[in-house]
Amino acid sequence: MTAPPTPRRPVTVRVFTQRFSATPRGARLARHLALDQLHTWGVPHGTDASDTAAVIVAELAANAVTHGRVPGRDFELRLRLLPGSVRVEVTDTRDGTRPPGPGDVPPAAPLDDHGRGLVLVDALADRWEVLDREPPGKTVRAEIDLPGWSARTGRVGGR
Repeated sequence: MTAPPTPRRPVTVRVFTQRFSATPRGARLARHLALDQLHTWGVPHGTDASDTAAVIVAELAANAVTHGRVPGRDFELRLRLLPGSVRVEVTDTRDGTRPPGPGDVPPAAPLDDHGRGLVLVDALADRWEVLDREPPGKTVRAEIDLPGWSARTGRVGGR
């Protein structure tokens, strides 16, 4: 005798992927489009999750433009809306030194005008990691929990 199958709710994963020029303008556009996409998915502008995603996308895109830039190659932003979280991935095409991972990010000196991007990601993301990419390049992946996410409605707060 076999037990009847347990009914399962369908899992919807929404994905947004876009390549951007490895320029300051490309980094700004990545942040704007990420926030618009999250809003479309039910994570409204001005919420804690949206504001956190804005900072993380801005910092990772700026790092891709500043430290991961290879002339003539773009960087890629990928957003995934998962049940209960949003995942931000930024991939560049530069080989070489990997950025420090979680727990290894050195603090910036108080008067430095750089070096705070991964400190912010480390402080704001619920989980994050640095992944090797099929050569060339690397991906920095950060996840932000959406505590009020409702799989039923597809919105934060369940409305």
